[in-house]
Amino acid sequence: MPKPILHTDKELVDGCIKNDRYAQEMLYRKFFATMMRMVMRYTKNQEEAMEILNNGFLRVFKKLPTYSFKGSLEGWIRKLIFHSVSDYFRSNSKPIYFMDLEDRDAPTNENALNNLYLEDVMQLVDLLPSATKDVFYLYAIDGYTHVEIADMLNISVGTSKWHLSNARKKLKQLIRTHYNHAG
Repeated sequence: MPKPILHTDKELVDGCIKNDRYAQEMLYRKFFATMMRMVMRYTKNQEEAMEILNNGFLRVFKKLPTYSFKGSLEGWIRKLIFHSVSDYFRSNSKPIYFMDLEDRDAPTNENALNNLYLEDVMQLVDLLPSATKDVFYLYAIDGYTHVEIADMLNISVGTSKWHLSNARKKLKQLIRTHYNHAG
């Protein structure tokens, strides 16, 4: 007898919580491509990306019973996968060199950005105002365009660009304040 097709996130989550392998496979397949694109922004090594992604999905499956359906399932999964990215690079002692806040602006301390780790930057991002943080995540982390962000958040393209510019400005200030002594 063929397995029933699971249509909703609720059905997928409920199946996964019951340790239904079919539901787990469907959840993995549904979010694999999106999460792989996110992970590949941090590493160009396919094997490394698969290791990070699979560790992230293992975390997702372990924590699914705690998912409360507040906010999107994709956003919740993205956060857990992102923690796996952070954990991977922290455990492998790879500082982030990919985060260029603005090409024309050099940090006060030239080594400050090179001494920051992904987790450090993300803690600073969490200090941003909510709307600014949302736009920053969608643009810098998830890779959406300003047009897509404007559509998703029901704001203008100009407002999206303003929030990104504001995020960069505030992050530079936070880096100077918190990490100027680094290096």
